[in-house]
Amino acid sequence: MNQADVTKLRTAPLPSPIQALLERLHQRFAGTQGGQVARYIPELAKADPAWFGIVVATVDGQVYEVGDSRQPFTIQSVSKPLVYGAALEDRGPARVAQAIGVEPSGDAFNSISLEPGSGRPRNPMINAGAIAAAALLQGGSARMLEVLSAYAGRPLAVDEAVFESERETGHRNRAIGHMLRSYGIVEGDPEPALALYFRQCAVQVDCRDLALIAATLANGGVNPLSRQRAVRAEFISPILSVMSSCGMYDFSGEWIYRVGLPAKSGVGGGIMAVLPGQLGIGVFSPALDERGNSVRGVQVCEALSGELGLHSLQPPRPAASTLRARYTLAQLRSKRRRPEAENRLLDACGHQAVVYELQGDLRFATLEPVLRDIAAAGEALRFAVLDFKRVEHADAAVLRMLEAQVGACAARGQQLVLTRVRRGALLTGFGAELDPRSARALSFQPQLDLGLEWCERGLLQQQQGSGAGTTGPAAPPLSLQEHQLCAALAPADLAHLQTLLRPCRYEPGTLIVRRGDPADGLYLLMRGEVSVIVDLPQGGSKRLATLSAGMSFGELALLQEGATRSADVRADSPVDCLVLGRAAFAGLERERPGLLIALMHQLLRAMGQTTLRLTAEVAALEA
Repeated sequence: MNQADVTKLRTAPLPSPIQALLERLHQRFAGTQGGQVARYIPELAKADPAWFGIVVATVDGQVYEVGDSRQPFTIQSVSKPLVYGAALEDRGPARVAQAIGVEPSGDAFNSISLEPGSGRPRNPMINAGAIAAAALLQGGSARMLEVLSAYAGRPLAVDEAVFESERETGHRNRAIGHMLRSYGIVEGDPEPALALYFRQCAVQVDCRDLALIAATLANGGVNPLSRQRAVRAEFISPILSVMSSCGMYDFSGEWIYRVGLPAKSGVGGGIMAVLPGQLGIGVFSPALDERGNSVRGVQVCEALSGELGLHSLQPPRPAASTLRARYTLAQLRSKRRRPEAENRLLDACGHQAVVYELQGDLRFATLEPVLRDIAAAGEALRFAVLDFKRVEHADAAVLRMLEAQVGACAARGQQLVLTRVRRGALLTGFGAELDPRSARALSFQPQLDLGLEWCERGLLQQQQGSGAGTTGPAAPPLSLQEHQLCAALAPADLAHLQTLLRPCRYEPGTLIVRRGDPADGLYLLMRGEVSVIVDLPQGGSKRLATLSAGMSFGELALLQEGATRSADVRADSPVDCLVLGRAAFAGLERERPGLLIALMHQLLRAMGQTTLRLTAEVAALEA
């Protein structure tokens, strides 16, 4: 592999777990041999049974597709709920209800299923009901094409060869039309309604169109890409209702039990399925079962529903926006305070680590936008942090999606960091099946702050000449001149300050400062690391900051007479400090006012930088 190939690989978009799932399902079912293409319409008999496409479209316009997703075919009966919705708009629910019922027939799609006495078709999904709906449409073929095109988000056209083939062989439908005329369901000559019905079935679409039509229904009647309204929102419920109860004909009951999504099939090989408020599914495969449904289409929809937890009748839980906050390490850091050189590096490369604070319920539709954002970041992303503190529930589909995401990250040398995860409660069994390479791309951190610090350390280690670790616990003690408070001091002032400082050494775990103790001096940290810790009202403690060599603590003790310590300071490693007592500091005002001013200037500078960073972090969380 040459350098150009390596560069291309590194800059390619991160594979999406959703895309990977569709590809896996396509490979899994591509070998299915059952079923036959429709032969009662000569043009449909020309379809290649090997054609196979799968598309998922979300209500915010993301489209995932695999296989023959752009292969044209005719929409056939998938048009029925769309024309039914247009009839509701054109004539109103009362008039449509006079002509068409909404009860499941339990019969095949081309059955002559009329109510005794009234002659009203049982529902709009069987041919009799669809012909009655076409008769109610105002505006004929132009209106029909306008509606279907609005659903698809692009201009659609009739396949004239299929239309002629249907019209020439549609004797049974023609008989149904004349029977409807005899009952007064179709007024006048039934031939115009039959011609319109044949034309709507012959509209040419592809699998991507089906998914976007379904997503339009899921989105309250508005196409997610074009933003054009295809049907008024008030008619979405009636459309989805008849799709749920009748859309798969005499397979509808088993379908809603196994798949749980409002759906519609067509003998052209298409199936569209709708998860209201979330997504639409389109599957295309011309080989049909004995009921006229795509064999592969049924298999794929059942697998998608099961793997992604899409069944619309699963127990509902309160909905909330899953993404509570999103920010990068350039905006918000860990509580570890770092030297300015490291801060500048993190300012420059912190965008390569992105934090997603999650909340509420995690399921396919709520986690998918987050994983999509990770995938879209591509080469710019090195670390993705998912914080689970406020997550209340994660279904089985989420575990599969996260495992797929870990694999995708591993393939690109990226890291997925999960923080504050109750693994036994939320992610039971997660990661157990990961291969060793993928496992190395996954990190669990008990606190978000520790996750941020883990990413910071990784970013600094990647940088040439980052200096990461030069002030760490294993580094030798600094000289006084190397400390940030003293770097600008004149030699005479530095020598005088040295006489005032008292050296102290602490072992790991020692409390250097205890909350409530008298504030008796300023500590210059010369070697090792310390953490500033406060007790929480509900119990436990929290790290406010971790300091390394070159930093100081206890500054406020010098500014307020009689002050006490407000937090504990604990040695995290072997620590060397130089302590400037309060009395010695006060004496500088008389003996070395210039030295006092220089020290105060450095202290105020450090406090100002801390304030600016905290302000930026608050702004990042509020964004």
